[in-house]
Amino acid sequence: MAETELLGRHRQVMPNWLALYYADPIEIVHAEGRRVTDSENNTYLDFFAGILTNAIGYDVAEISDAVREQLAKGVFHTSTLYLIRKQVELAERIAALSGIADAKVFFTNSGTEANETALMLATQFRRSNQVLALRNSYHGRAFGTVGITGNRGWSASSLSPVKVSYVHGGYRYRGPFAGYSDADYIAACVDDLRDVLATTTSGDVACLIAEPIQGVGGFATPPDGLFGAMKEVLDEYGILLISDEVQTGWGRTGEHFWGIQAHGVTPDAMTFAKGLGNGLAIGGLVARADLMDSLTANSISTFGGNPIATAGAMATLDYLFDHDLQANAAKLGARLLGGLRDIGERHGVVGDVRGKGLMIGVELVEPGGKEPNAGAASAVLEETKSRGLLIGKGGLHGNVLRLAPPMTLTSEEAEEALDILGESIARADARA
Repeated sequence: MAETELLGRHRQVMPNWLALYYADPIEIVHAEGRRVTDSENNTYLDFFAGILTNAIGYDVAEISDAVREQLAKGVFHTSTLYLIRKQVELAERIAALSGIADAKVFFTNSGTEANETALMLATQFRRSNQVLALRNSYHGRAFGTVGITGNRGWSASSLSPVKVSYVHGGYRYRGPFAGYSDADYIAACVDDLRDVLATTTSGDVACLIAEPIQGVGGFATPPDGLFGAMKEVLDEYGILLISDEVQTGWGRTGEHFWGIQAHGVTPDAMTFAKGLGNGLAIGGLVARADLMDSLTANSISTFGGNPIATAGAMATLDYLFDHDLQANAAKLGARLLGGLRDIGERHGVVGDVRGKGLMIGVELVEPGGKEPNAGAASAVLEETKSRGLLIGKGGLHGNVLRLAPPMTLTSEEAEEALDILGESIARADARA
């Protein structure tokens, strides 16, 4: 079969650590709406969207037309040494959407690059190489971002260009504060933050970087208000707050446009990527002007904010607002969360269902306890695939199902996915 042959070639020339889903990996060769087709002509409802990147779905005429219009001009690339009209227009729009006063924007090619830029600016601005990050976090796979990733499954080295201290707050289902009320959980995390600052830092920390919902960490969702309470402590020290919105941005959480808004606070900077380009490579950083302008050396971004990516991104934002996809994420996310919790009530293998909007995690455990069940998660991935549904997997222990369909999801597709998930989880539960 074509996919078997391609898999052999992949393993010959690609790194061993470049993981593939499924016992028999698939090659996606066609897509439309929320459905993708592989090279063996199997069609699937896509509930992972290229790791939350195809936020609007596939073959969207408005986005394709915007890209074709730019291609027709013959200008694929100019670099940031020249004015790029679409880049400026997109930056103006994101600055206004950010809620950050007097904001400026810098574009990159990915979330990893965006977070690297945030680290560089924060450490320069504060003249400190000390950084706070959350346990169970993930911020990218470059040297600096691996160094601040609090999940050993994605951070193979302890080497880092920054000195990192990890605080509690992201992963509520496990840990010393599991079972606390929202108020007690927030108070315990704030106490921990103060203790870490007093015992593992010299006080002059550059920043705290945090995902409002931990993506790779299994869509771990802290209580609303946590980061607002943390920022009160940060402000006492002059420490910057950076919100990693690579997965939570653009209305995906339903209730807010940015994930950090659930915490009643405006960060000093936000990083973004993924859904903005609906598959085109684009990321970036929006920050206070004094922070953004603190870099004193020359710098450019060769491909960041190029004419094609920014044209597609502007069309993506237009589509998102024109079709009120944030409201759709809130509505269908609530239906999925409710349906999955009903499934969880029937099956002991489901330990926790969490998330917001179209960003939902289902943590699988050994029935009767909380022992992580990575085998069950792998089994559900295979079961859903065989029934025509693609989902993701993650979490600190590899035992969390990750559901993040395009934000154009329909009610009928949500019900279809719930039926498949119910059948697949039941099969895994019977074997647990």
